[in-house]
Amino acid sequence: MKPEPEIKKPLVCAIYTRVSTAEGLGQDFTSLDSQRESAESYIQSQKAEGWTASTERYDDAGFTGANTERPALQKLITDIKDGRINCVVVYKVDRLSRSLLDFSQLLEFFDKNKVTFVSVTQHFNTNSSMGRLTLNILLSFAQFEREIISERTRDKMGAAKRKGKWVGGRPPLGYNIDKASHKLVINPEEAKLIQKIFSLYLEKRSLLAVTKAMNDDEHQTKSFVSDKGIRFGGLQFKNTGVQLILKNVLYTGKVSYHNEIYAGEHEAIITDEDFQRVQQIIADNWRERKVAGTAKSIGLLSQILRCKACNSSTYYIYSQKGTNRYHYYVCLNAQKRGYHICPTRNVAAHAIENKFLECLRTIVMDSGLDKERWNILTLEQQVALLKSIVKKADFDAHNSTLEITLLNDKCHSFPLRIDELKRIPAHKKSIEIGKEPCIRQDLILAHQIKQLHEEKGHSLRRIAEWVGMAHARLCQTMTMLNLSPAIQEEIAFSDDKRLFKIPEYKMRPITAEADWQKQRTLWDSLQKSISQ
Repeated sequence: MKPEPEIKKPLVCAIYTRVSTAEGLGQDFTSLDSQRESAESYIQSQKAEGWTASTERYDDAGFTGANTERPALQKLITDIKDGRINCVVVYKVDRLSRSLLDFSQLLEFFDKNKVTFVSVTQHFNTNSSMGRLTLNILLSFAQFEREIISERTRDKMGAAKRKGKWVGGRPPLGYNIDKASHKLVINPEEAKLIQKIFSLYLEKRSLLAVTKAMNDDEHQTKSFVSDKGIRFGGLQFKNTGVQLILKNVLYTGKVSYHNEIYAGEHEAIITDEDFQRVQQIIADNWRERKVAGTAKSIGLLSQILRCKACNSSTYYIYSQKGTNRYHYYVCLNAQKRGYHICPTRNVAAHAIENKFLECLRTIVMDSGLDKERWNILTLEQQVALLKSIVKKADFDAHNSTLEITLLNDKCHSFPLRIDELKRIPAHKKSIEIGKEPCIRQDLILAHQIKQLHEEKGHSLRRIAEWVGMAHARLCQTMTMLNLSPAIQEEIAFSDDKRLFKIPEYKMRPITAEADWQKQRTLWDSLQKSISQ
């Protein structure tokens, strides 16, 4: 028995025709008719493949091929989106477009909608392997053209900026764009705000203080309406926005390009002297913050904990005083607009993390959250585990609650006291420990580190992160274990008041000595020097 012939799926073909001029369109047989006739003949030759010509006409008469703003082409695109067309047939490629960039975009659109493209006279058919190869070649050239256009645009913008011209975009606060000359012109009311910001910063020397003052006076950022009628801006100031204003050389009547400053065509709002004074204060403040040792890092609840009162995320930060580090989650809104507007401000990191885990364990049964398993996980593993369970955690300082939302969108609320989150965990213990001699504290810490390292298998670098110490400082503390058992016993249990007068650095020659008898001699000598 002969197999039944395969029934080809119908392929509805749209014939697109175009001429650049309207001349001769009143004749009986026009160029559009000629193009259509050739396309119909080609479609007829493919009848066995299931091709049929659409009765809808897509003719653009008197339209250039340099762009895609053509009524028949736009109608064709719409019909393709609606699924009425399976194939587009043209007499020549340039009938569809004379722009390589537009042509490649149209072909990508066809491919996305599974539409075949055919050029009758150029044997171009994306239904075949050779046609697709040609398509890839054309797209490569189109990519090259896009890159050339980008380079030319950058070069043109660079040349314009070197001449001090405004190259476009939304004008900054303090300026408007003159529609006739396309130059920046001063907006008098907004210019007063810029001058006020610079004046306040010179007085207060604080971004947050300036931000608070501007918002207290109900000033807002620049407001503008897009071409689509959507309004943007008109918001409260943030310290980051204030900083961008203070560092913008544009306000001195100049233009910055590739770290070079050029004289601008626009008028200045701020004098060079005031601008330089502000830059010096910013630089000094930055150095002070760096010396103070405040820095951001990654916490257990990073990207999870939010301030519900401000509907804002929090970020993990630590501040260092001496050898001690204090870790916090700080409300981003409070940090940007002023701590006076936020009831949360910041919470002690370890306290909120412990409370969060305590609450989470009551609503989620996951073996990874068991204390023994949890404690052997690295921070990265702990964070990954939490993100696989929890969507977010909202701390509500108004109602003193912690709301945990799981990935299944179920929300659980737990009562908390904000005062217990404002202090470092084990605060009372820390005070008691602080009453002990420093060398006793170092010795006890060294034994705890040894236990974590040898019994629990944690690396010293990992432990250093947990206790907030530099790795080198932690290794230095570990040398207290080199002391003889007798000296360690004296340090740990003696009531000798001289222990309080022995700084850690004076123990280093003793811990570096391997002979216990020599250690005893050095230890006795050190105690005598203290008593004298």
